[in-house]
Formats: sequence, C-alpha cells, structure tokens
Amino acid sequence: MDQIAFSHRLQEANPAVAATIARAETVEELRHHLTRLANRMELTAAEDPAIEDAAILARIRDCARVLRNVLKKRADELSGFSLAQALWDLGRGTERPDLSPGFYAELLHLFMGLRGDGTYQAFRNMELAPVNGSGREAATDRSRQLDRLWQEIDRSLARFPTGLDEAAVTRRRQRRKKILSILDCCNTDWRDWRWHVHHIIRDPELLARLVHLTPAQMEAVAAARSQGLPFGITPYYLSLMDDEEGGRDAAIRAQVLPPMEYVDQVCATMAEGDLDYMGEEDTSPVDLVTRRYPSICILKPFNTCPQICVYCQRNWEIDDAMASNAFAGLKKIEAAIEWIGDHPAIREVLITGGDPLAMGDKALADILAKVARLPNVERIRIGTRTPVTIPMRITDQLADLLASFRRPGRRAVALITHVQHPYEITPEMVTAVDRLRRRGIPVYNQLVYTFFTSRRFEAAALRRQLRLVGIDPYYTFNTKGKEETIAYRVPVARLLQEQQEEARLLPGLERTDEAVFNLPRLGKNYLKSREHRDLLTILADGSRVYEFYPWEKNLARTTQTYLATDVPILDYLDRLAAMGEDPADYETIWYFF
Repeated sequence: MDQIAFSHRLQEANPAVAATIARAETVEELRHHLTRLANRMELTAAEDPAIEDAAILARIRDCARVLRNVLKKRADELSGFSLAQALWDLGRGTERPDLSPGFYAELLHLFMGLRGDGTYQAFRNMELAPVNGSGREAATDRSRQLDRLWQEIDRSLARFPTGLDEAAVTRRRQRRKKILSILDCCNTDWRDWRWHVHHIIRDPELLARLVHLTPAQMEAVAAARSQGLPFGITPYYLSLMDDEEGGRDAAIRAQVLPPMEYVDQVCATMAEGDLDYMGEEDTSPVDLVTRRYPSICILKPFNTCPQICVYCQRNWEIDDAMASNAFAGLKKIEAAIEWIGDHPAIREVLITGGDPLAMGDKALADILAKVARLPNVERIRIGTRTPVTIPMRITDQLADLLASFRRPGRRAVALITHVQHPYEITPEMVTAVDRLRRRGIPVYNQLVYTFFTSRRFEAAALRRQLRLVGIDPYYTFNTKGKEETIAYRVPVARLLQEQQEEARLLPGLERTDEAVFNLPRLGKNYLKSREHRDLLTILADGSRVYEFYPWEKNLARTTQTYLATDVPILDYLDRLAAMGEDPADYETIWYFF
C-alpha cells in the first residue's frame, strides 16, 4: 500500500476521519479535532441501542484510546516522530517517502476499528453461534458446538509434533547412532551426562559432519567461532535436529544456530563495549547477586552452560560453553550468600547463571547447603535447561540431593526450566521430570515467545504437552528488544493475541502462565493488564512504540518509564507468509494493543 492507495482506502474505511484530516488547517487543529472525533465516536457507539455486540463496543473503545494517545504532543516528544504531522501531510498531499506500507496498514486498521469494522472472527473454522432457547435443549446445542470447536482446535494442535511421537523417537534413535559412530563412542557413554559435557560440539566442521547445515547456517556458525562468540551444542540436543528438510526442527535449530545478522550485530555491540542489555549491573548490590524485587534475589555461582541459547539474556557474561573459568570460587560465593543472610527481607533465592546443574553434585550440594542454612530463605529455585539439553543429568542421585533440602512447611525447592517447543519434549525429558516430581520437586517452564514458536496454536501445543509431562507453564516472555535478536522478535500484539485467543481455548491448568515483557532495569511488566503500558505512537516503518510503567508505580512515586520499539506487524505477517502461513489466519492481530 502506498500513499495514494492509503488515501483512497481511508475514504472508504472512515470518511469522518478522512474529512477531519482534510479540513484541519494546522497540525494542532488536527490533533484537537481528531481527538474530539474519537471521543464522539466512542460515546455514540456506547449509546447506540442498535449495537448489541460487546466485541464491537470494545474495539471502538480500544481504537479511540489508542488514537487519543498517539495524537498527544508528549508522544511526539518521547518518540521523536509526529504521527499527527504525518497525517496532516497526507491530508495535504505532501509526499512522505519515509512512510512505509506497515505504517499505512496500522493507520488503516486503527481507523476501521474506530467505526467498529474489521475482522472479528479469530479462526475461520471455529465459530460459536448464539444458542437459542434455554435449559437442557440449549445446553445440548452448546455442547455440540463445543465438540465441533474442539475438533478444529485438535487439528490445529496436531500441526506441531512432539518428540514423543513414534516417528520422532525413531528418527532420533538413528541420529544418535550417527553421532556416536562419528564420535567413536557407545550407548553407555550416551547415558552419562558427563560424556555430553565433555563432547560439546563447538567446531563448525565437526558440526557439519554430525548434522545437515544449510550454507547460511554453516557460514554463521563459522563466523561466530572466528569472532569468539560463545557457542556450543550438546550431542543429545544435536540428536533432536532432523537431517532431512521439513522445518519440524526449526525452533530447535534457532535455539543454538545463530543467524549471520546476529553475529554481525553482537560483534558491533561488543566493539561499543556494552552487551548488558537488561542493565543487571545496576541491580547487583554485591558480586554474583541480582536483586530487583523485595523478597527474591538471583545468585549466580556458575557462569556458563553446556549449551548456549542464541538469545540468552546473559550472553554478555558468558565466555563460552562450559568455560573453564566459569565457577565463581568459594570465597565470592560465600560472600554473596552472607550478604543474602544479612537481608532478611529476601525469602527466596533463584540459583542460576549460567546453568548451576552443569556443576558436579559435590559443588552444587555445598552451595545449596549454605543457602539452606540461612533462616530467612523459604524457597530455593534452580534455573536450569539441563532437562532439555542433557536430561540424563537429572539422575536419581541428583534428584535425591535436591529433595534433601526440602522441609515441607518450612522450605521448598523448585526447578525453573526453559522448554521452547513441543519438538524438544522427549522420553528422556519425561523420565527426568518424573524423577523430580516423585520427590516433591515441582518443575516450571519459562517460554520465550520467539518467531519460531509463534504460529497459530504452536505455543498452545507446547503448554498442553508440558502439563502432561509434569511441567507447569509459568511465564511466557516477550522476546527482548535487543538489536541482535531481530530475527527472533515477535510483535507484542501477537503474544497478546495468542494469550487471548489460542490459549484461552485450553483448560485452565494448561494456560496458567503469565505473559510478561521483561524491561531493562525495571523488571517484569505484565502484558495482560493494560494499565501497565500505553501504545505511545506508530513510527514511519510501522513499528509501534510502547511506554511501559515500572512495577512499583502503585507503591511509590517514580518518573521512570521505558520506551520499547516493537516489530512492525506487517513485517511479521510477511515473514509468516514466506514460510507458508496464511496471514488471514492472524488478521485480528491489528486490534491487540
């Protein structure tokens, strides 16, 4: 869509807005008249007895609110872009080559929504009709509709195979044989977690022998290694990748194979000297400790992992997979634990890093014992991805060790892991999780909502399977806005759409996670609640700019907010189309703010 096409489409979509833009003599007059028009259209709709559909009223309300926000002078000042000026220029026929199709698409949907127009049906084959009558007859009719609805949901979920499917188990058995043969090892070695740690694949040439890589993947891995970026894949995780084309393993590959744009951007950022995107140094009162909230802190005794996730929050601290200097040392660890003991407000300690379960049992036991001796600590959480990257690490001995620090009614021990996709769920993971659950140790999941997990029902399929495995969905994180991870980022609107449309169709226990945007220096911002953010403006490239408010805003006066520039929705839909998805299946995304 270009400037001329937008003008014609706007006249059709909302003549009142088009007339207001054309009539305004100044930008300030345009702000004033469009704001009044938004108020009037919202009020008229609310008082119109002919509009009985609550969805229409909600859309008009939401679009009116957004329009009022983006027209404010404050939005111009904070974002450095004036949407009001852009609209005024368009009304005068002034050429604006900076305005993109994504910008026009956003504005057109906004003005359509202000009239109550646009797509409402989230799923073309999943519509519930109004039920006539009452009593048993109405209930029976409703039940039939729900049966048909679930048939469609089930078909959608089935698009995403798990690693428990018989075909996947067979494929991976063959992959394991190939890996063991090339590494000249045996099945006994495969069952030993230490063997996987000692055979982490870092060399691009060896990696290419063990699994099929595209030329682009090979080039990016080689570049990452030549630039000294942290990289490593365990033999077990490598066995989860498919040799044949098909895309089933796209999310798995995306976890550990960096795209070239990531490599280039990280190197550029490293040259500038600051990779601490989340500003953790500003919330670290003592070495190895991060504290953002009153009653919980993070303890980081071991600063590496058996395998490096491309979009890792702490890649700025990690030298390499299982780097030899990763252990912080007993003196620093004891000082950090002593500091925690000196702050009785801290009731919970999250031991993470790095991956603390990559340490041996003896070192881990020593750290856990020291933390457990603190009288103020009621819960010990362990952040680990080993159930996914080396599930054989969860031995009976380790499970017994962790359980030994439980004191029902006094102290709890829990694991927080990161399962990213249904295809990562394997029989080995099921066994590992079951060992923990049988000893009273709950396991929770933190999903990072990336492009590679964002298709319709993809995250829902993961949550459904997690619950069957024994892992409770805990958080769904919006992908952080780091420049180097642009290939992974998804519009906030898509995560909101997923939570309110796909996830809402699942039973409660399968959708009880919380969608959050983790803000640099400010902590978690809960996306389900609109009072925590405002859509500030829409930039020329179609990016939405959100202003997020800090979690403590209701507890104390604070002037600090955070501006986040999002991924343009149209760009995201174009990427989905390029991989075979139908953008029409996501059409309601424009109305999630």
